[in-house]
Amino acid sequence: MAQIYQGNRPKQPSLSQLRAFTAVAEHLHFRDAAAAIGMSQPALSGAVSALEEALGVQLIERTTRKVLLSPAGERLAVRARAVLEAVGELMEEAEAVRAPFTGVLRLGVIPTVAPYLLPTVLRLVHERYPDLDLQVHEEQTSSLLDGLAAGRLDLLLLAVPLGVPGVSELPLFEEDFVLVMERSHWLGGRADIPREALRELPLLLLDEGHCLRDQALDICREAGRTEGAPVTTTAAGLSTLVQLVAGGLGVTLLPRTAVTVETARNEALTTGYFADPAPARRVALGMRTGAARHEEFEEFAEALRGAMAKLPVRVATAGRT
Repeated sequence: MAQIYQGNRPKQPSLSQLRAFTAVAEHLHFRDAAAAIGMSQPALSGAVSALEEALGVQLIERTTRKVLLSPAGERLAVRARAVLEAVGELMEEAEAVRAPFTGVLRLGVIPTVAPYLLPTVLRLVHERYPDLDLQVHEEQTSSLLDGLAAGRLDLLLLAVPLGVPGVSELPLFEEDFVLVMERSHWLGGRADIPREALRELPLLLLDEGHCLRDQALDICREAGRTEGAPVTTTAAGLSTLVQLVAGGLGVTLLPRTAVTVETARNEALTTGYFADPAPARRVALGMRTGAARHEEFEEFAEALRGAMAKLPVRVATAGRT
């Protein structure tokens, strides 16, 4: 597109000049146009003249009786209106961004959290933040972190600690792990299972890439489980995992928030709870350090803590790590 230069610098029309011209194009009368946009008539006339000079074309045909648009003026009036409309939309969008809990929030959630916490999250957003356009993306941790770093995602709901530079964590809660097994299992129904019981149990885990798998393996190592003890990895999700347990293939560990959803559908399953201190995981929101919306995200985290107080978890105190 050609540019008009004055010396070594391009001449750009101002918004004030465009408003003056579109007002004249609409009213075809300088006095009426000036009154419509709150300018004096001399200022309006000067703005239109300055626009003609900047663009290098005559926009207005002035006569003693009336004002007419030149052919160029008729064409450029359409463009000028479009520019002003676009600027208006830009200002409206900026206002929406300045207002908290409006516009789009792209939330990434790990698969071992999404089915059990999203009902609480969605209910909170619906009731408290009706103008927020929440978009949920369920992905594994590594993909979520990549999306956050690239700006594809705004906020993450996942297990921590992450230990990733440039990512700040807003703690939400801590929850215990529960041992899930066949109803006839000798540990079924107990509330004082020692961690050492994990040393020899046939443990079923999620596939590689799930943070819950890594957490379970860490728990097993802490319990003294040797690398040679049998660990069967065949499941891509917790629902499949518990059905394998019901089929007699082994036992597994579930986070407390998942137990009711995953075990209530099968009478062949039972649970057992570990003696204190039980193995546990921490769940938090993750955001880019220094994110423009950090105050909004911190407020959102506090609201989530309150909403999750009814779940079988230990809610964290407010704070950012």
